[in-house]
Amino acid sequence: ELLSHPESYDQVMFGSVEQAWDLGAAGVGATVYFGSDNARRQIGEVSEAFAAAHELGMFTVLWCYLRSPAFKVDGTDYHAAADLTGQANHMGVTIEADIIKQKLPTNNGGYRAVGFGKTHDLVYDQLTSDHPIDLCRYQVANCYMGRIGLINSGGASSGASDLAEAVATAVINKRAGGTGLISGRKAFQRPMASGVELLNAIQDVYLDASVTVA
Repeated sequence: ELLSHPESYDQVMFGSVEQAWDLGAAGVGATVYFGSDNARRQIGEVSEAFAAAHELGMFTVLWCYLRSPAFKVDGTDYHAAADLTGQANHMGVTIEADIIKQKLPTNNGGYRAVGFGKTHDLVYDQLTSDHPIDLCRYQVANCYMGRIGLINSGGASSGASDLAEAVATAVINKRAGGTGLISGRKAFQRPMASGVELLNAIQDVYLDASVTVA
C-alpha cells in the first residue's frame, strides 16, 4: 500500500488464502521485513497463511527481506549480510516457506556490527569466507541445508552491466546450491529483445551441466 505517509515497510493481508484458492491459484506469496517495527506481527500472519495454504495443497513463497536502520553501521549497509540474511532465511523456512527469495549476500559480519542478536565465531571462521559463493552457500545452509529452495534476486537495473551481473548472480547461486534467480527490473526495464536475451542467459546457466555445485 503506497498511499500512506510516512512510508512504512509493512505488509497488509488484504486477501485470504481461501480467496486465492477459489481463484485457482497454485500457490501464495508474502513478504516479511525482518527487523522492521512490524516484523513480529508479519511473521505470525504469514505463518498462519502458509499453514492454511499447505492444508489446501498450495505452495508458498516468502520474500525474505531485512529492513531496519540498525542494519546500517558506520557507513556500511548490512541488509545483505550473509549472517543476517541467513537468519532471516532460517525463520522463513521455519514458518513453512517452500521457496525463499533473498538478496544475494554482499558482505558478512552483520551480527558483529549491529551489536545485538546471537552469533558465533565459527560462522565467520569455518562456515563462511569472503568468497561470494561461500556467502551464498551460508544462505542455502540456513534453508534446511538446501531442502527449501533459495532463489536470489537479480537486483535493480544498472544499465550496460545488467547482463553480466545477472549471469554472475546466477552462477553464484547455482554453485552455492541455490535453486534459481528471479530477475524483474533488469529484464523488464529495457527493450523486449534485450530483456529476453538477459532471461535466456540466466536460463543457460541453470541448463549448463558444466556449472556445478562448488
